[in-house]
Amino acid sequence: MSLAHTAAEYMLSDALLPDRRGPHLKELRLELPLDRMVKFIAVGFPLLLMSLAFAQEFSSGSPISCFCPSNFSIRQAAYVDSSCWDSLVHHKQDESGQHRTKSLWPHKALPYSLLALAVAMYLPVLLWQYAAVPALSSDLLFIISELDKSYNRAIRLVQHMLKIRQEGSDPHAFWDELEKARKERYFEFPLLERYLACKQRSHSLVAAYLLRNSLLLFFTSATYLYLGHFHLDVFFQEEFSCSMKTGLLHDETHIPDLITCRLTSLSVFQIVSLSSVAIYTLLVPVVIYNLMRLCRWDKRLLSIYEMLPAFDLLSRKMLGCPINDLNVILLFLRANVSELISFSWLSVLCALKDTTTQKHNIDTVVDFMTLLAGLEPSKPKHLTHGMCDENP
Repeated sequence: MSLAHTAAEYMLSDALLPDRRGPHLKELRLELPLDRMVKFIAVGFPLLLMSLAFAQEFSSGSPISCFCPSNFSIRQAAYVDSSCWDSLVHHKQDESGQHRTKSLWPHKALPYSLLALAVAMYLPVLLWQYAAVPALSSDLLFIISELDKSYNRAIRLVQHMLKIRQEGSDPHAFWDELEKARKERYFEFPLLERYLACKQRSHSLVAAYLLRNSLLLFFTSATYLYLGHFHLDVFFQEEFSCSMKTGLLHDETHIPDLITCRLTSLSVFQIVSLSSVAIYTLLVPVVIYNLMRLCRWDKRLLSIYEMLPAFDLLSRKMLGCPINDLNVILLFLRANVSELISFSWLSVLCALKDTTTQKHNIDTVVDFMTLLAGLEPSKPKHLTHGMCDENP
């Protein structure tokens, strides 16, 4: 065995990927990076504000401070604060002298509305987890495994070609068999390509993804309506008039009709309202961008794996409307590219392929590794000329 053939065998052996049978894959990323960021902010931010509201309430005591008459005792003043906070109704007279009331309940419901907002924003995540993640996980495991296996099959094919070429005595017979095999597409493994082509006719994953982001936009719009309708009406009102003449105290003459109270937690209420509007306004373009990505193909990964035999979805123009499960799978393959060991090898081969296409006709990894192993990717010219001389 010559030194060149030994070096070629070592090179091809090193190019083989390790066999990953069983649960050797790391945990797959079943959420895109932007989706995960949106989830953490949309769910975590209202929980942070809720903790801020509760912390302010526990640290400063009563959220209101009422200006009671000087003849009230400490216990009576505490009762007035508690009663006015429980009712939280502003009493006033309009221009015609009629008595009117306005409820200030958004101040009291602030922590619980934030909790409800966090739960609502987590519902699209739960929908994705239960409706799409099981099928997506199995698809990714199969496709990642098949992509690496297809690469290994191509390398083993080159090893077999090198062995046959080394053991064969007639170079003409070897190249004739090789060209015949290429014409009859023996080197192609179409299972993965056909599976991905079938995914173009499936729409379960893309429907779940669209529903997830659409629900995020819907709940964000509902948050704007809630803040605009309820919070804006009491946003600047720091003082309100509370009536104590209810129930048994209705006929008490020493109790004034109205007692002025001040909302000590108004600053927290304003900060929570403004920050909620600002944060969710920043998230809306991100969610829209996630939806817009489904309107175009992510061809970067496909262009790299075009070097595999029978993986020519791009060159054969098999891609149609991008709103289908295949486009979603491609997005998640890009997010899990660290699990694709063959991706780094094929990326290097694609970069080298661009520098050699002017001299050799290289289409697949088989052609390129054949060249690196010391074999011509097509029949050498001297053999072709020799056959022409023998058959004038």
